[in-house]
Amino acid sequence: MGQLKKLWERIKNNPKTVRFDELSKILKHKGYNERQPNGGSSHYTYRKYGEYPITIPKASPYIKEEYVKQVIDAVGENL
Repeated sequence: MGQLKKLWERIKNNPKTVRFDELSKILKHKGYNERQPNGGSSHYTYRKYGEYPITIPKASPYIKEEYVKQVIDAVGENL
């Protein structure tokens, strides 16, 4: 099993301990484009043609569980 698949399984099994860069890596792999709004906002928006945009605030050390679950629903079961 590849590193990305292992990361995805860990994210699905424990959505409370996910870092921003880990979630960003998954979304970029699935074809989403990352964009940070001007003005130094902490919220990043991920867009993919034909999909709803996903906005995630960059928090430290972990992202809130509700945002992680939103990404899990958008990406689906398979990576």
